[in-house]
This record gives sequence, C-alpha cells and structure tokens, in this order.
Amino acid sequence: MELNKYLLGMTLAEIGEQVEILKLPKFTAKQIADWVYVKRVKSIDEMTNISVRNRDILKKKFEVGLSDPIQKQVSEDGTQKLLFQTKKGKLMESVLIPDDNRLTLCISSQVGCKMNCDFCMTGKMGFHDNLSVLEILNQVYSSPNSENITNIVFMGMGEPLDNYENVMKSIEILTADYGLAWSPKRITVSTIGVTPKLERFLEESSCHLAISLHSPMSAQRQTFMPIEKKYPIEEIIELLRKYDWSKQRRLSFEYIMFDEVNDALIYARELIKLLSGLYCRVNLIRFHTIPGSSLKTASDEAMIKFRDFLTSKGLISTIRTSRGEDISAACGMLSTEHKNK
Repeated sequence: MELNKYLLGMTLAEIGEQVEILKLPKFTAKQIADWVYVKRVKSIDEMTNISVRNRDILKKKFEVGLSDPIQKQVSEDGTQKLLFQTKKGKLMESVLIPDDNRLTLCISSQVGCKMNCDFCMTGKMGFHDNLSVLEILNQVYSSPNSENITNIVFMGMGEPLDNYENVMKSIEILTADYGLAWSPKRITVSTIGVTPKLERFLEESSCHLAISLHSPMSAQRQTFMPIEKKYPIEEIIELLRKYDWSKQRRLSFEYIMFDEVNDALIYARELIKLLSGLYCRVNLIRFHTIPGSSLKTASDEAMIKFRDFLTSKGLISTIRTSRGEDISAACGMLSTEHKNK
C-alpha cells in the first residue's frame, strides 16, 4: 500500500495501515488521530507524546494537510464567506453562519456542479472537480472559530451525492469516536435527488436529509432542474416513503420561490398532495437573482401566504432567513468561476 501524503482525511484504520508500513508502534495510530482530529494540530512537531525519532520518520512521509482560507468576506449580518484553494489549485467557497447560540458551517463537496440548475450560480459555472476528504474536512478544521461550530450542512458548492464516497468518509470521521465524535444529527446533507446514491445514503447514514424540490410538478421542475428528467421527484418521494421520519433524523424539502412561477397557492396544494403522509417540513427560500437566469424573486406577501396555507393544512413550513446576500454568500450564489479562470 502506498503512503498517503496527508494525515487529515484518513480514517483511524488507514492511519494504522500507514503506521504499520513505517514500522512504528501500533498505538501510534491512535495518538496521531487524536492529535489531528481532536487536538487539531497543524504540524507533526506538535505531537509531543510521540518520540522525536518517530516524529522525524512521520515528517519524511506526511504533513497534516491543513490550509487556511485564502480570502474571507464578512457580511453586514455577520455571515462569513471563505475562499479555499484545493491541492490542485482550484478554488471553492464555504459559508460560516452565526445565529444566537448556533454556528453553522455550509460546506462544499465539489468545485462547481454538474446539475446545471437555472437558479444556481454554482451550476452555471459547470463541474471542475470533486473535493477530496481532506478538502472537505479542511473547511471544517480551518474555518474561523472552528471549535465553536455546532452544525454542518452540505449545502455549499456541488451535489454531495455526486461525490458520495468522499462525503460519506468525511462524515464517518466527523462522527467517529477518534474524530469529533459528533452526533449525525448535527449534520445535514442536501441533495437534488440522485436516486441510486440517495438510496445508499438512507441505508448507510443517519444524518438529516434535505431535498431540493422547488416545484411539486414534474414538467415544471424539469424546466429549471434538468436532473428531473433522469430522477423524477415522484420516484424520490416513493423512496423516502419507505423510511420512518418520525424518529432520529429529520427530512426537509427546500423550496425556492420564484415570482409567478411556483408561488401561487395551486403549487402549495400540489405540494401537500405530493408530500402527503411524509413526516417532514418545507423550507421556503427567497430566490437571489443571478446573472443568466430569467427567474425573479417572489414577493414577501406571496411567501407568507404560501407558508400560512401549508401550515394550515398540517405541513410544517418556515421561511428561511436570507443570510450573506451582500457578499454573494446566500443560497444559490456561490461561484468561483471568475477566480478559477
């Protein structure tokens, strides 16, 4: 087995394999994992309970792999947009959102995205690369005030289930006893609905799930979400019905509201029909106008009316507060296309 250059992103078992290759004591693997994932060191020299000789051996083959954001923008509402560079030199963004006693990190799983949704800047920049486990976790460990992060949402750049293995491995490390030992309930994965991978996710994870819905009508959904043609929303809903959502993890649907497109009560009625019998909630999201899209933002009045109608019919619905719009950090606005060029 070849040596991995970076320790961040390796599971305890993988660290153990590397330790064995270097002929170090087996217990060194647990020490390394503790220094990297719990104590959050930036260099092997800081691993003081490992002998100087063994640290020198490790340094010849490894580095921790942490890298600070190369740029930070701060919104008037306190939201921070962080620009990270991958090991291949590509750029991607994540968003840190403070809210009372919560600090949520919205992380990316890809540079760009293949899905090409009409309302999303990330989709319009096309797909450039999958992020490695190292690059996913680095967003967590290198964010400002990282020790105070309370929740992680995979809602940044990219479709998480299109980079399934790396996303799931990063979640494994975040929730492992040797890692941050987080409850899966502190992590939400948002997906457009890549059905084969979604089925695996439902079987292999107990993290919260958010489905990007945006229209209850298949024909309309397809006009601004091309993935609908391959993975229809009705099939996704049927898959979700096989699971019990009244316990453990939470199921939510993201619904961006567009003026005179999906904001009338006829769509609310269809939404209630589509989600009938599912224990879930609907998050209504303001559309943030982006270049190249003819879609427009629904009025506050339409959103409130839509929410109140859903709630009156027993479907829990909230209007999500828009954060970071002034620095292009709000939902659907992340893009590094011009910077990658």
